[in-house]
Order: sequence, then C-alpha cells, then structure tokens
Amino acid sequence: MIARLSGQVAETSADYAVIEVNGVGYLVLASARTLGALEQGAPATLHTEMQVREDAITLFGFASGQERDWFRLLTGVQGVGGKVALAILSVLEPDALALAISAQDKAMVARANGVGPKLAERIVRELKDRVGALALPVTTAALPSPRGAAGSAGLIPDALSALANLGFKPAEASVAVSQALEELGNAATLDALVRLALRKVGQ
Repeated sequence: MIARLSGQVAETSADYAVIEVNGVGYLVLASARTLGALEQGAPATLHTEMQVREDAITLFGFASGQERDWFRLLTGVQGVGGKVALAILSVLEPDALALAISAQDKAMVARANGVGPKLAERIVRELKDRVGALALPVTTAALPSPRGAAGSAGLIPDALSALANLGFKPAEASVAVSQALEELGNAATLDALVRLALRKVGQ
C-alpha cells in the first residue's frame, strides 16, 4: 500500500499528475483542487489511496489527509467510484462537503459531474451519521464567500452565535447565514442578517 508520495511534479493534466520519485514516475488521479495546487517541476507531497482491481491498479492523490478521508467515505457509498468521488471533491472542499451533508443539501452535491439527483440523495443520506469525525468546527472559512459581501463578512461570527443561542445546530446555522449574506450583500446588518437567516432555516 502506497500511503504518500514525495517527489517532483513531472507532468500535470486535467485529471492526473505524474510525480517522479527517485526516477520512477507515479501517475496519480486527483481532484481539480489538488491538481490546481501543483506546479510542474516543483516538489510536492501527496497523500494517496491505492485501489487494486482485477484489471487495474489505480493511485489517487490528495493535497491533505482530510481530502483523502472524504474520498474513502464517498467511495464507500454504492454507485460512487473513484472518479465520481474526485468530481465531488473538485467542486466541494472538505469543509463545504461536511456542511452540505450535515444540512442534507443534495443539490450542492449534485453540482459535481456524474452525480445525478438520486445519487446525491443517497450520498447525503448514507453519510449524514458519519460526518462528525471528519467535520471541523464551523468557522467563517467554511462558509462560501458571496460576491459583493466581503465587507459584511465580519458579521458572520456574531450571526452564527445568535443562531446557536437560539438552539440551531452549527451546520444548519452556517448554511442559513451563508444564504442570507449572499442575498443581502454589502447592505447586510447584523439584525437583518439574523432575521433573514432565521427565515432561511424555517424554509
């Protein structure tokens, strides 16, 4: 089992990279997010997962151990192969994926290529009770950054705190606050943000 590769990036493409280690080039399939962080000719270290089948041995690479852990969870769902799992991780970073599953937001998961509504529903349903070990505490970094709302981003912690004090779960509050901030933009005030987030939670 190959758990990690440290070497030089010899080649990159739309869906894989070749990492040269001591003269041997390893072809590694990876998410767009991981591939975007690699630079040809530069040193790189990737966490890896190897799948061995009758007709092929495939190596998958990840920029972080957390991304690899999510890959393992995703491929444990029936109908989710390695390439589909990478497609999901290409559009949703681990924190955002944790929020989507906690909120049972199948539409967010269905944004990935090769993921239809039924498969997205199966993913969020089967993984809902398994997110806890991988999900990080909710922070402003885990929230999307709505266009034009950068000046209001400082309101997010107070809005999350307000909803938490009202008994809402962190993931539920995060999704609602993010949606409210996106709708209000730079015109957001704390009061307006909390009020709209409460309406979002109630939908």
